[in-house]
Amino acid sequence: MRIAIIGGGAAGMMAAATINETNPEAGVFLFEKNNELGKKVIISGGGRCNVTTGLDDIREILARYPRGGKFLQSAMRAFPPPAVRAWFEAEGVPMKCEDDLRVFPISNNGHDIVNTFTKIFSDTKTEILLNHSVTGVKKISDGFVVELKNQEPINVDRVILTLGGQAYRQTGSTGDGYSLAESLGHHITKLAPSLNSFIIQEKWAKELAGVSFANATITASPRLGGVGVGSTMLTNPSLPSPRRESSGPFLFTHTGISGPAVFALSSLIAFEDYGLKKPMSITIDLLPDISNETLLFELKQAMNLSPKKTLKNTVRNFVPLSVAEVICMLAEVPPEKKNAETGKQMVGAVLKLLKQLPLTINGRGSGDEFVTAGGVELTEVDPRTMESKLTPDLFFAGEILNIDGFTGGFNLQASWATGKAAGVGAGS
Repeated sequence: MRIAIIGGGAAGMMAAATINETNPEAGVFLFEKNNELGKKVIISGGGRCNVTTGLDDIREILARYPRGGKFLQSAMRAFPPPAVRAWFEAEGVPMKCEDDLRVFPISNNGHDIVNTFTKIFSDTKTEILLNHSVTGVKKISDGFVVELKNQEPINVDRVILTLGGQAYRQTGSTGDGYSLAESLGHHITKLAPSLNSFIIQEKWAKELAGVSFANATITASPRLGGVGVGSTMLTNPSLPSPRRESSGPFLFTHTGISGPAVFALSSLIAFEDYGLKKPMSITIDLLPDISNETLLFELKQAMNLSPKKTLKNTVRNFVPLSVAEVICMLAEVPPEKKNAETGKQMVGAVLKLLKQLPLTINGRGSGDEFVTAGGVELTEVDPRTMESKLTPDLFFAGEILNIDGFTGGFNLQASWATGKAAGVGAGS
């Protein structure tokens, strides 16, 4: 049996390694248009490679996928995060789980993850074809013809498409797999960038660059007519505009806001059309662990205990001074306003800003992972084997599918799991 795997990223490498293990007699051709395997894997997590998540509960893990969670159930249960961690450790790459439940190689070096696969392939029948650009895949009666740029075509029995999305174009992820999938009868859902930071319109936000919060809740109320989750779009103007919110760490940057809570929200609103011409309003609850009533009580208590203290310096009991200054500025509280001189209206304005700080998004910035939301329509793929329901002996794995998760190792985990399933399916 001859199997072509097109795309030498996480899913493609795992699919090849799985075939080597389950069917060592199969001839595997791993096509990669770059001059090395796993370029995107190597740079993920800032070069440290966030291999997977430290979470073990499958339901909790699947909830981290805005698109594709249900489809992933079978593959995820067959190759869950604990099994992924154990697999790499068995191959000689010890893992560590950090406090935020992100899992990295102890070496903090993404090359170690890719080298694991190159070592495996050196002892198997897998033929690594670097600098090979696949221009087309044609179905014939007894298999497929893989067409190559400036090289002779190769005939194979089965094909696994593991080309990534359109993120990190410098690594070769330019969306080539979508056209190959369409040429073989598949449909591609709407595509959009995900896991990005936000560029903020308000000029005062730049003054807070570097200020971070360990926990906050960020909420967006997308406009009517453009809310998308997966391939489903809400276009009925009579429907209420749904809120999207996420909680976790975030920080102010020189251009806006970034961090896990921001990346998660960007994933939830990936299909929203926002930018300079269509800015979107969001609010940030800077103190989500304190109710409005408790915060009001504590704020008033602090003011009563220090009547001669400025309100600005009292607010800094709850947030950093630079943020307190912005809060008071937005609430139109004079900088030297004493607590004893502050009326209910000003206190109410400050309280509202602490719980609903308004910001305006007018662009997408870079992120830690920056994946593509959307991809091959999941109803056309068998979730157990990753085989096409439309074209026999064609399989898919990785980001080419309409699957994307939050930051924290979930996207690589999906690639390992679907790559494993496709390898088992194609190799059997």
